[in-house]
Amino acid sequence: MLIPYLAAHLSGGLGLATWLVGLILGVRNFAQQGMFLVGGALADRFGYKPLIVAGCALRTVGFALLGFVDSVPALIVASAATGFAGALFNPAVRAYLAHDAGERRVEAFALFSVFYQAGILLGPLVGLALTGIAFSVTCLVAAGVFAVLTLLQIRALPPRGGPQDGGADATSSGWREILGNRSFLLFAAAMAGSYVLSFQVYLALPLQARVVTATASDATILVAVLFAVSGLVTILGQLRVTDWCRIRLGPARSMAAGLLVLAAAFVPLLAAEAIPPGPGRLGGAVGMAALVLSAAVLALGTTIVFPFEMNTIVALSGNRRVATHYGLYNTVCGVGILLGNLGTGWALDIARSTGLPAAPWVVLIIVGAGCAAAVGALRRRGLLPAEEPTRPRGGRHRLRRRPPGAGSARAVPHGTGSRHLITSGPSRP
Repeated sequence: MLIPYLAAHLSGGLGLATWLVGLILGVRNFAQQGMFLVGGALADRFGYKPLIVAGCALRTVGFALLGFVDSVPALIVASAATGFAGALFNPAVRAYLAHDAGERRVEAFALFSVFYQAGILLGPLVGLALTGIAFSVTCLVAAGVFAVLTLLQIRALPPRGGPQDGGADATSSGWREILGNRSFLLFAAAMAGSYVLSFQVYLALPLQARVVTATASDATILVAVLFAVSGLVTILGQLRVTDWCRIRLGPARSMAAGLLVLAAAFVPLLAAEAIPPGPGRLGGAVGMAALVLSAAVLALGTTIVFPFEMNTIVALSGNRRVATHYGLYNTVCGVGILLGNLGTGWALDIARSTGLPAAPWVVLIIVGAGCAAAVGALRRRGLLPAEEPTRPRGGRHRLRRRPPGAGSARAVPHGTGSRHLITSGPSRP
């Protein structure tokens, strides 16, 4: 309800330059993605629940600040606070989910994505109404939501994790083990560009919405539509898409395919540049249609990638210090987001002035294709987890079940030259 309208508030309401908007949003995401390493290590050390509670409380403060400050330094502090809050609770949430899901992690993360996207669907609709009153009202309501979440987590969330899952040595020998995990580090680097692409629903698409609409209110409505479309695609398709990809492609091929879909999401925007942009009848209609289609394809690409990506991190960690692995993974991706946001904001600024409006979309397409190629190369070299083959049964494709009583597969220690093995839990009826 808040973040989708933050770029418009900074650029329109406060009159900041596009590169400053990119910087403030980039700082927020770097404070979140980039500081996941700290949050993950703390979660493995002290348990998942304390970090989830602390993150919710800090985000309450950060969202409230965004509604009342207008100077660039204060906006950066408030933005960083909301981001660091995510760094505290996001690795803990994912590690908590992986811990409780056991062998059915892919299914659990697919369901997690459905609930996440339900928020993306409903939030902008609420935010649209609140922002119509004042952006500060949106910020206060968002802060109130997280205040309630903080209390609910304190009262209702069972403790999980702690020293038995990471131990106090997570800052000494544990770090050496994680940083020596070559497969994991290469995977994180290969996937960093995917976060740059998916984040454009918060940066490039809302800014482009202002170009193709006649008024600020029209742009706000269009942004709400983009997030509604994104949420609907995931809610309606996530579980089906995950099942189809797991059966037909497997984790590694699914991630590579999803990255190509993310790259393809910017093709409609590239094609729309053939028509002069602006709020005119033809240019505006084509531009709006291209934005809606791009948002839908971005959501589809994320739907394909996310469950297998999250499961791959756990598999590459060998089920040790899972939250810290999530933290380091998102630190690498956070650096990519910061650099990507600065580059995208700068490119969008100069693209129109230099007569090359298609250039940003071309670059984003190349980034996605490069990430897909990198993941494919890791798979061919045996550096990604291998999955059990699947076969049709009863007229429908189903996961091959293991014999009763078979234990879950464990990751092969790194450096042995062997592939890791992922086995999924029983398929749904």
